[in-house]
Amino acid sequence: MYRHDGYSVIKLNSGIFYEFWFDYFNSILIHNYFFSSTSYEFLGFRFYNDSLVAVVKQDFILSDEVTDLALLKQFMVYNTFSNVRNNDYESKLYGIILEDLHDENVLFKMGYSTSLIQCSI
Repeated sequence: MYRHDGYSVIKLNSGIFYEFWFDYFNSILIHNYFFSSTSYEFLGFRFYNDSLVAVVKQDFILSDEVTDLALLKQFMVYNTFSNVRNNDYESKLYGIILEDLHDENVLFKMGYSTSLIQCSI
């Protein structure tokens, strides 16, 4: 992650955790749907360290609260997700899993939850 300006960050993703780029783009769409306040904007591809990477931009979020995992769980249950283990949630309705929703990946700001998470399908 690179600080782009005072308002956004740039993130590079090599796609290593995805079998196909299609899966990565689905992950972005899912993230943007459920966590629109921290949506990603796809900027394109580039070569970085001899590898092809996707480049996305995201608003810079400055947290002003401690992450309340119990409140996060309530939010996820409200949105049809159940806690399947540790910090992973699954929605049987949507057929998706959201992983690693822990206090380093989820930020709280002024009473509502925003998230910087990776989605896994």
